[in-house]
Amino acid sequence: MEDEVSELQGGGADAIISEFNTYEDYLDRQITPTDLYYLEDIELARQLVELGYRGNGEILRREEFESRKEAAELARRQKMHNKPKKLASAGKDLAGCPVLQALAQREEAVRNGKLTTIIFIRDRNGKGQEVSGYIDYAYRLKTENLEPIFDFKKRLMPKSSDLSFYNWETQTSTSNPTPNFQVIADNEAGLLFKNKRDRKIINVDPRARPGDNSTRTEIQTDEYMQESGTCVDFRAHIKPWLRGIA
Repeated sequence: MEDEVSELQGGGADAIISEFNTYEDYLDRQITPTDLYYLEDIELARQLVELGYRGNGEILRREEFESRKEAAELARRQKMHNKPKKLASAGKDLAGCPVLQALAQREEAVRNGKLTTIIFIRDRNGKGQEVSGYIDYAYRLKTENLEPIFDFKKRLMPKSSDLSFYNWETQTSTSNPTPNFQVIADNEAGLLFKNKRDRKIINVDPRARPGDNSTRTEIQTDEYMQESGTCVDFRAHIKPWLRGIA
């Protein structure tokens, strides 16, 4: 199968495989009106073609046809999977917006799985309610089109479906694991996140060390509601992530 996939990806794909959806379609192409006139049975005509008694040239066996068809489909899927996705931040003018600039700088690495990023935001929602939350950047990129955010058409805001969410007016609190992080809420150290890939613990308490192989960098911003006036970047040597406080 691997050899067939390599052959198909290399441009040696059999035209027969791409032309016919089923083996029956392939056999039918070898049957003439004269064959049907004398045989009066399409299934019998197909059997004769498959056995090599009718048709032109060497006839593929059913097993070979289906094997090549499967290899062609696998090659197509691999090509689609490896196709680079357009960056939501590509070509955007983000001057004066340090949080969006930081996210744009990380987007490609996050999409490629080379980086994991958590964003903390505290701001007011459309109802004027103060909300805050921790956002798995990779999961948002996968499940939501963030281009309008980089176009300044909408704001990146916490949701109840994010890693952690809190509405300060209604006192509603939610937490959800994602494919990248596990939430550890009931802990003496406060809210923690565990990276599911390297199993490192991330401590988001600004008074504590962020965790192994992580560093903290503050980014001044006024893009969101002012509390401390900074965005904090926790960068791990292997799995960096971002925490924005505004």
